[in-house]
Amino acid sequence: MLKQHLQFKLSQKLSPQQIQLMKLIQLPTQAFEQRLKQELEENPALEGGKEENATQEDEYGDIYESETDNDSINTEDINIDDYLSDDEIPDYRTKTSNYSVDDDEKSVPYAAGTSFNQYLLNQLNTVYLSDEEWTIAEFLVGSVDESGYIRRPLSDIMDDLAFTQNIYTDEKTIEKVLGIVQELDPPGVAARSLEECLIIQLKRKEPSPSIELAITVLEKSFEQFTKKHYKKLVQRHGISEEELKDAISEIEKLNPKPGGSYSGNNRIVEHVVPDFSIRIVDGELELTLNGRNAPELHVSREYSNMLKGYKDSKNKSKSQKDTVLFIKQKLDAAKWFIDAIRQRQQTLYITMNAIMQYQREYFLTGDERNLRPMILKDIADEIDMDVSTVSRVANSKYVDTPYGTKLIKDYFSESMKNEQGEDVSTKEIKKILETVIQNEEKKKPLTDDKLAKILKEKGYPIARRTVAKYREQLGISVARLRKKI
Repeated sequence: MLKQHLQFKLSQKLSPQQIQLMKLIQLPTQAFEQRLKQELEENPALEGGKEENATQEDEYGDIYESETDNDSINTEDINIDDYLSDDEIPDYRTKTSNYSVDDDEKSVPYAAGTSFNQYLLNQLNTVYLSDEEWTIAEFLVGSVDESGYIRRPLSDIMDDLAFTQNIYTDEKTIEKVLGIVQELDPPGVAARSLEECLIIQLKRKEPSPSIELAITVLEKSFEQFTKKHYKKLVQRHGISEEELKDAISEIEKLNPKPGGSYSGNNRIVEHVVPDFSIRIVDGELELTLNGRNAPELHVSREYSNMLKGYKDSKNKSKSQKDTVLFIKQKLDAAKWFIDAIRQRQQTLYITMNAIMQYQREYFLTGDERNLRPMILKDIADEIDMDVSTVSRVANSKYVDTPYGTKLIKDYFSESMKNEQGEDVSTKEIKKILETVIQNEEKKKPLTDDKLAKILKEKGYPIARRTVAKYREQLGISVARLRKKI
């Protein structure tokens, strides 16, 4: 049975210029500079620097308004659903730690140089191998991942050698060649597990009682070691706590990701450029916008003169009309871009100033316990802007403060009530939790239950599962894994 019904949908429409403005607001300083450079290259009617004898009046506006109205290009509004779907923020996201997900994903480029696999192959050239062994070794090196491990079973590698290299061999031969590859630098490379990686590194060290015990513990009691069951290790191996402590000390010096150190050095380091600076001057907060976000731009006088020349000419040919339409489009784009930059500067400053005033006590003291609970909607309501606009500023901009350079969104947090019924920031609770864990007795770390009781005693009644959640967000392990001998 067919049913008919009417469906009404309210949709907001933004012009292409509004969409571009939103994108400009989202860009951090370095990306903004690239966008500015691109616009200057693409639009000859836009020029950088301060214009000599510049006037505030628009000298050419009346020219193309009267002469080229019929040639103007009308652009239809664009449905926001097609372009800014990420900005449709549900109500619940304005009541928690709500951040827009529309940031462009950035990939870190690699610097020019020798790749990790090539680095290993270069070492293989110094080892004498038969043709078959070389092919197997080369294939094994190609199977090493960024961390320096070979994650695939030897049986799979054996099959691939047969299919792709026409090498028919057995696992024993592959394991023999793997042993040769594992002798390459960095120590621990081409291991098939963390256990094997650590043991390879220990066997490359100068033998000592601590080294020998460390190897034995890893080979025979790896699971107990990872779970920090120190009493079981002492009993099983018939050793003292001091001997075990020395062995563990040797293991802690090893590199669990031998490939990471090499590949890490082969990357370009991205330096953060603060978009704002906050300083304390005579006891008051002073906010400045990075000058690189406020470039001097002006419309090309040469292009405006060309338009003026068209107005003054008596004979207007078809080609002249086509040319003036092109000039008009470029001048329109230049004027709009200059206006968009000004709007961007204003939006950034107003938003950050509201955040600074909202978190005034924190910025004056640097004490994270003074951070007030703050969500995007708080600032949006304060400055009468959309939540998505505040999100764009908070998610992608950095501020330089007397206490370091931080991402603005880090100042946003949820709230909860303490025993006095006051709203406190979850960041404040996390800071206290972190301090309690730092000062705990390392031989008997505090469980989440005990941490919850301590926080309750301090006036923060939160459940054990909430303590576990905050602990994980701080990157702190469970009590068992924090245990020290």
